[in-house]
Amino acid sequence: MEFNRNQWFLAGIVVLLLGLQLRYVETFVLNERTTQFLAQKMKDAELVASNDVGTSLAASAPVAKKAVTPPRWIGCMLVSAGSVLLLYSLAMKKPGA
Repeated sequence: MEFNRNQWFLAGIVVLLLGLQLRYVETFVLNERTTQFLAQKMKDAELVASNDVGTSLAASAPVAKKAVTPPRWIGCMLVSAGSVLLLYSLAMKKPGA
């Protein structure tokens, strides 16, 4: 299957907006459920232990949440790639023409 102009344009918009979000937000804080899932998959013993202790002591006990700080270059790269995809889609001929 070959992409047409509209699909390239949509891909460019999505990549550009994702890159802008990564540029504007400095750190993402994951919720407890996602943090525990990542800890189990990555086998992070310290994070799993802190989550198990927090859930076993009391429901109101604070649970360690993971903070993800993406590198600055990823946002720049996605903005650049999204811009290139947008310009490429505008340079193509219109569908049906």
